[in-house]
Amino acid sequence: MPTLSVFMDVPLAQKLEGSLLKTYKQDNCPQKMFLAYRACMTNEGQPWISSMVHKIRLQIAQDPSLNHEYMPAMGMKSFIQASLELLFGKHSRVILENRVGGVHTVGDSGAFQLGAQFLKTWRGTSQIVYIISSQNELHGLVFQDMGFTVCEYSFWDSRQLCMSPNMLLDVVEQAPHGCIFVIGNIGNFKMTQHQWVKLMAAMKSKHIFPFFDIPYQGLSTGDLEEDTKFLQYFVSGGFEFFCSQSLSKNFGIYGEGVGILAVVAFNNRLLLCALSQLMHFALALWLNPPTMGARIITTILCNPALQEAWKQNLKEVVENIMLIKEKVKEKLRLLGTPGSWNHITDQNGPHGYLGLNSQQVDYLVKEKHIYIPKNGRINFTCINGCNIDYVTESINEAVLFTKDSEK
Repeated sequence: MPTLSVFMDVPLAQKLEGSLLKTYKQDNCPQKMFLAYRACMTNEGQPWISSMVHKIRLQIAQDPSLNHEYMPAMGMKSFIQASLELLFGKHSRVILENRVGGVHTVGDSGAFQLGAQFLKTWRGTSQIVYIISSQNELHGLVFQDMGFTVCEYSFWDSRQLCMSPNMLLDVVEQAPHGCIFVIGNIGNFKMTQHQWVKLMAAMKSKHIFPFFDIPYQGLSTGDLEEDTKFLQYFVSGGFEFFCSQSLSKNFGIYGEGVGILAVVAFNNRLLLCALSQLMHFALALWLNPPTMGARIITTILCNPALQEAWKQNLKEVVENIMLIKEKVKEKLRLLGTPGSWNHITDQNGPHGYLGLNSQQVDYLVKEKHIYIPKNGRINFTCINGCNIDYVTESINEAVLFTKDSEK
């Protein structure tokens, strides 16, 4: 008698954004292009890696004093400290008062997995999570799998073609008392001092717990401190919060998947209690974090000369991103493409919205074999001297085609 499979009733999971890459790979058109890679790309179309990384990786491989023993559950202490100083500043008030700590996490979503587990256990009165970012995040899946009710919003105002602080303020106003607020890339748009004060006052009055996401510090503006300056507002405002800091993208070690979950508490006693519980969850989730990426990053951050060289690397990448955006905008202007394209250069970081509607995006994918997400948010480092003419001419064609079809 045949045995029934345990997996008989298991359906295929819903396809994620990765299906776009799969479709691109199956396309046989020689001019096909993929503009949605997560990694920063070089002008040669390869993932960008900081020049410091190759050198340090070789040094580590040849160091006879290093072993491959297990790390403590909390992770590599020197890496955590260096990461916190990068995030808040070495002489930050919160570091000097010894009320910020961290846990070495695995992958880009590891900090959210760990933070969600903690909040599920120790903030059981609130099971509602609001996620607001400049893009569709995978963090929602983490919280949903743990039983949270998740509401997702975007900063991007497709009508005004800008990152709208008012959208963030409106969401906070409608959010329920005591909910968890996951905020990604908040430094990606400009808020006035009055707007910051209003935002924090609303969050504090509703006892909202902030959970920030810093996916690529330094690659937004080229200034490490500027990219995380908003954290100081929340520290000064007397908030406790979590912050996910991924360090894979800004060092170019994408496959290492390394970062920390930073915890800011009212005082050191509360911090130590929170960290002790997080350590127990980390033991259950991954037991021990990988060390290679953490060793590379720690070596660079703890050596002033290497850190300065790395900072210069970041500035060069950001300058190149800004140049690409300027060229795209100028070429669209010269082509006479309808509409204003200032929003391209108004956005910070490697990723940004083209400001195209779904019909225009569909035209690019199907007619021009240029693969971009449905929301029109692309990785501008995928555009280079070899393909910029084809990309801009195709955008112009898509806009004109949809304009004609509307008549």
